[in-house]
Amino acid sequence: MERGYIRQTWEFEDTLEIEEKHTGRYGAPGQPRSRRKDPTPEDIRRQNQWKRERDLRRLIKWNFGERDYWVTLTYRKGERPDHRVMMKHVQNMLAKVKRRYRKQGVELKYIYRLAIGKKGGPHVHVLVNRFANDQTGTDIILQECWSYGHVNIRPTYDAGGYKELAEYIAKPLEEWEPLDLKRFHPSRNLVRREPKDNVIRRRSLADRKGNMRYPPARKGYYVDPDSVRMGVNPVTGYLYRHYTLVRLKRRRN
Repeated sequence: MERGYIRQTWEFEDTLEIEEKHTGRYGAPGQPRSRRKDPTPEDIRRQNQWKRERDLRRLIKWNFGERDYWVTLTYRKGERPDHRVMMKHVQNMLAKVKRRYRKQGVELKYIYRLAIGKKGGPHVHVLVNRFANDQTGTDIILQECWSYGHVNIRPTYDAGGYKELAEYIAKPLEEWEPLDLKRFHPSRNLVRREPKDNVIRRRSLADRKGNMRYPPARKGYYVDPDSVRMGVNPVTGYLYRHYTLVRLKRRRN
């Protein structure tokens, strides 16, 4: 086994997300691989949910900024359409919004999720790219195109940021929600990028005593401490390390 590990890097405007792991080909000599175990249904569920949130977070970071909009669409009191009717309402509204955007020379991007409250109240969450000019803007267009109730609008940075938005949009269905209610719907024009793959040779994610090494910061970046995850993958038995690097803001004179 050759000493080393695999590094995958996803690039964003102000951050780098990095996943590193030893494999059957690139390992850490002197450090035995942990015993592999068959995943339980709960292990699979938890891993799938983590991947869903991770992939959605990256999709949001590539396509939406902190001043884009997190929108909640509600229905008038007493109106409770089922999720199939809600879907038609949202699709019709987005078609109208898309046409209005195009007239202004702007491409509409969105991710939406239908939701039903514990007491049965239907509502829709939409993450949408914001624009404004002297004639109109996203807030005006949404108010004019949603005719079923109220429109509540917040900037994405007021809604908790990328991580919290991804966790909320991708969260599992509530026990009272229909099983055929799809978690979320992204527009087809969203940008998706592949990671940069590198093999880091003659190095290990752990020191000679078997302790995991804390990820180093690159020049111009710092390590987000809340993003660091490292240890032994219980399914593969190999070491892994995940973390995010955040670009340092340059001071202006």
